Amino acid sequence: MSSDNTSASDAEGHGAEDHDAARSSGGDDLANRLDDPDYPSYTTGQAAEALGVQQAFLRSLDTARAVRPQRSAGGHRRYSRRQLQFALRVRELFDQGHSLTSALRILSLEDELAAARNVITRLRHQLGPRGHGAHRGQDSRGDEGE
Repeated sequence: MSSDNTSASDAEGHGAEDHDAARSSGGDDLANRLDDPDYPSYTTGQAAEALGVQQAFLRSLDTARAVRPQRSAGGHRRYSRRQLQFALRVRELFDQGHSLTSALRILSLEDELAAARNVITRLRHQLGPRGHGAHRGQDSRGDEGE
């Protein structure tokens, strides 16, 4: 279950990306890093405040390997915007009464569905006008199927 929007099934997918190479290359300026949704720019306190949650909630997601923040040189958790978006989705499901296990499964399935829809959209675009009728019982020539 992976998508560009965050996958729930692969806990590693919500983890710390290796930004050391990018930092050492000298090609990344501050503006580019701040635009990067995977750049770990939020401390635990900042992340908790932005999401309206307790810091313990974020630590529990880390312990459960649902969100794996990068660590600073001092060992402090650093969260990316993508990780915060995912944590917010988990929080919303918690608020609806779901357990962590069920929340992660729901998010995983939502992400799979979104990825499948993206593939379908891309394939329809590649087919052009001749392929748009095929999903309504027509073959690729536009003739009604039997």
